[in-house]
Amino acid sequence: MKKKDKDNPEIIRSSSTSLKFSNSNKIIKLFNFIEEYKKVVSITVDYLWNLEKIDSLIPKEITDIIIAQTWLSARAVQCACKQASGIVRGTRAKQKKRLKMTAQFKKDGMFKKARKLQKIYDKVKTTKPNINNVCPELDERFVGICFDNPTTYGGWITLTCLGNKTKLVLPFKKTEHLNKMLGIGKIKKGIRISNDKVTFNFEMIKPELRKEGKTLGIDIGCTDVCALSNNEHTQFKKDCHGHTLESIQKSLARKKKGSKAFAREQKHRTNYIKWYLNQINFDGVKTLRIENIKYLRKGKRTSRYLSAWPYPLIKNGLIDKALWAGVQTIKCSPTYTSQRCSKCGWTRKSNRRGKKFICTACDFACDADHNASIKDRKSVV
Repeated sequence: MKKKDKDNPEIIRSSSTSLKFSNSNKIIKLFNFIEEYKKVVSITVDYLWNLEKIDSLIPKEITDIIIAQTWLSARAVQCACKQASGIVRGTRAKQKKRLKMTAQFKKDGMFKKARKLQKIYDKVKTTKPNINNVCPELDERFVGICFDNPTTYGGWITLTCLGNKTKLVLPFKKTEHLNKMLGIGKIKKGIRISNDKVTFNFEMIKPELRKEGKTLGIDIGCTDVCALSNNEHTQFKKDCHGHTLESIQKSLARKKKGSKAFAREQKHRTNYIKWYLNQINFDGVKTLRIENIKYLRKGKRTSRYLSAWPYPLIKNGLIDKALWAGVQTIKCSPTYTSQRCSKCGWTRKSNRRGKKFICTACDFACDADHNASIKDRKSVV
């Protein structure tokens, strides 16, 4: 690992692996611990919610009250309280930032912006966070990780100091992604654990941004995952089973929400998007221009097909892939990109007809998503 510096700061990446190789007795014990941990987090959130100032370390008076209500060890309660504190402070952080910016705008004489931001602050109601999906985040005091195992398993996780004399030794297998992260990053001693998987965190050096290369424009679509300005996306629309994003979303729209079939199709959609993004080649690319769509479904009614469109998953996947390739990401406005001709600049609603783009001024014709991906024809390949 390289030394830390300001130009190449360390970033945290994670890798998850299954705990399905544990026997039923261990799974039950793990489930009981997680449920009790959630209970402690919920109690702590209730205590902290009405406090004006919250520190990362909870006062001893509060932890003593909570310890009396649970079988978890004092150390585990302390860990749960710290996590609850972070949840509450994170929930309030955005509102605090708005209030701070409002005061700054008033100080700088920007009263119109101050009034607008104050209106948003007054309108938004900060609600108590839901902790149903909280997973215990355990540090080195609880966790022992062994990767050098002579058996068929990839390693073992030993959990101690949980309370009620509970000790868990859970086996796991190394995945391809986990092996990759072990090779390029430094593993942290803490973990995040759920009923069926464990997540390891890695410290990694952020790659240097490229100083030479071309600019690549990307348009994120509903039918295809994305369209590239160099037109390479046409080579890998279908996977080896003949699926496309459109076919998967149509299948997902037919499934009942909350069903096992719906969950399987969601996983299929995620795997397909990851496969698609892995095909994109950033060789010779210096800058990535990507549309920044905001308020996608705010105040709008959408079909089940459109509600299955995972725009944030695609966008974040592209940004993450560009980061590791050393490619700078520029977010640009998506306004009229689907209606503007990339050749002559003529903008008209009738230019786009479904997947086809035909300019009514210069008769330029191409795929609509490919046309939209060319945000700036002078600088985009």
